[in-house]
Amino acid sequence: MALIPPVTRLSSSIIRILGCNPGPMTLQGTNTYLVGTGKRRILIDTGDPDVPEYIKHLNGVLKEEKASIGTILLTHWHHDHVGGVKDVLKTCADKDCQVFKFPRTDAEDVCPEIPSDIKVEKLLDQQVFEVEGGKVKIHHTPGHTTDHVILTTEEGTLFSGDCILGEGTAVFEDLYDYMKSLDKILNIKPSVIYPGHGNVIEDPLEKIKYYINHRNQREQQIFNCFVEHKDKKMQAMDVVKIVYKETPEQLWPAAAYNVSHHLTKLQKEGKLQMLPNPDNADDNFYVFQKSSSL
Repeated sequence: MALIPPVTRLSSSIIRILGCNPGPMTLQGTNTYLVGTGKRRILIDTGDPDVPEYIKHLNGVLKEEKASIGTILLTHWHHDHVGGVKDVLKTCADKDCQVFKFPRTDAEDVCPEIPSDIKVEKLLDQQVFEVEGGKVKIHHTPGHTTDHVILTTEEGTLFSGDCILGEGTAVFEDLYDYMKSLDKILNIKPSVIYPGHGNVIEDPLEKIKYYINHRNQREQQIFNCFVEHKDKKMQAMDVVKIVYKETPEQLWPAAAYNVSHHLTKLQKEGKLQMLPNPDNADDNFYVFQKSSSL
């Protein structure tokens, strides 16, 4: 894994500022991107809250560029993407800087990390934002979250948020929507992907196809697990211990989260039978559906 510097100029109009919030799920940290060449720039994502080192690097870039932030675009509601909004607005942005995010459909559209006195405008699918030297287009790509968006430029750059990562694979809330979003990204045919976490993806089409094939292969592995244990009822973590043997145990909870969505999908397709868990409705048991065609 190549080390990501705190600040990297990726092109004449795009600068990456690392969120300085490393962790098992954020990798080396959240990538935020400053777009444009003029005095007012667009900032894509803001990292976690209360990370002075990130704000120091962002302020340093703006000072060197003789610029400020006029627009903040958030790819989705997770804390490591929206948490820095209050700190950015306080020290790095114009007084009239606007914050935009696509609305959630699965819950109240409130981000606890963003104070209630900060207005968050609604992003629209296909909406375009333009500053001197930079223009981005919004594409709604649900799956990781219901409000997730990616952004594209006319030059073929795609900012993937957490839909596609520079290392490993992503988690998701809805597998069906996520697969549709991957197909949408594949059809865009980006020339390069700047992910929310991890290094720049220089071979985007191969990466997207890998993601699609990986999920399909995982689903087959999960189903085969039940075929091989036809009379055994299992929960998501039971499957993880069999299918994800090579995955570090610290990532098993995230793997179980993904597996649970595969189980739901397989159950809807009539391949598995769900057995309600009287002790925990969110962690049901599943068993091979004997009427399923192999």
